[in-house]
Amino acid sequence: MPGFEVLHQAAALCLTYPDDDFRARLPLLREAAPQLRGFTDHAAVTGQGELQAHYVEVFDFRNRHSLYLSWWTDGDTRNRGMSLVRFKELYRAHGLEFTGEELPDFLPAVLEFVSRTGDMTMLTEHRDALGQLRSRLTAFGTPYACVLDAVCATLPPAPAGERR
Repeated sequence: MPGFEVLHQAAALCLTYPDDDFRARLPLLREAAPQLRGFTDHAAVTGQGELQAHYVEVFDFRNRHSLYLSWWTDGDTRNRGMSLVRFKELYRAHGLEFTGEELPDFLPAVLEFVSRTGDMTMLTEHRDALGQLRSRLTAFGTPYACVLDAVCATLPPAPAGERR
């Protein structure tokens, strides 16, 4: 969808580990993506160590909050390997080679891909996963839920009859 490139890039940065680079980019993120203010305002007033500990608590200790999209559809099964191949093939189809330390279905990587290409395929195909993650983050009471709210708001409406 045109016009959401900046939001998707900003969301990708917000969903990665909050290192020194994140802290340096925070003022720009706050200005560039007002939809993420619920999270960026929180990050701006939270100490670096506390923000990092919260990230680890939310995303590293619980698959319940997995940022790996194929985990939501395939779990830890053999099918996940084929799903990961599909992500890599989509990147290649757009002339991009996935070389990150993370797996290709890592939501921040997918969001960066979408911001560069405008191809929403993987986000729309994983609409249910994003909705589940959003719901769980909201229930957990983390400001990261705001980031998922903004990302989900960019998805086109689900086709009639599709499960939401």
